[in-house]
Amino acid sequence: MTPDFTISDLRRRPDFFDIVAERIWQAWWKRHDVPEVYIVERLRENMVGAGLPVALVAHREGDFLGTASLLVSDLDERPQYTPWVAAVWTEPEARRQGVAPALIDRACREALERGHSRVYLCAAPPRRAYYEHLGWTPVEDDVGPLKLTVFMREWPQIL
Repeated sequence: MTPDFTISDLRRRPDFFDIVAERIWQAWWKRHDVPEVYIVERLRENMVGAGLPVALVAHREGDFLGTASLLVSDLDERPQYTPWVAAVWTEPEARRQGVAPALIDRACREALERGHSRVYLCAAPPRRAYYEHLGWTPVEDDVGPLKLTVFMREWPQIL
């Protein structure tokens, strides 16, 4: 079944920049008192060059549905792992429509196209079953102060 939405590199759809920055800040950083401007500056790194980081945006025409990024590193405690799928967000009204899995798959393909046969992702314990269902393998539990699980996906499971 073909999805009824498109996934674009944010560099090709800069009209979504502000909403992506705001969603990332609201979802993960605001509660830690990180200023929104910090997230805006990090997201601007996605807008130049062809390497990492890469921000992706799912949309239906001009309607924002979600976002995900491919980063060099997403967990200070594990700098040896690279690259990472991160900042996966789906708008509440777009959930359960395949948006998040499509964004994650696209981020994995972006990694593969850049020569990486292994990709990482971290998530809070309540999300473990979800990522395992999507084919991610847990490699570490209780990492860092948030007690995150680190997952891995590698070739040929990336495709």
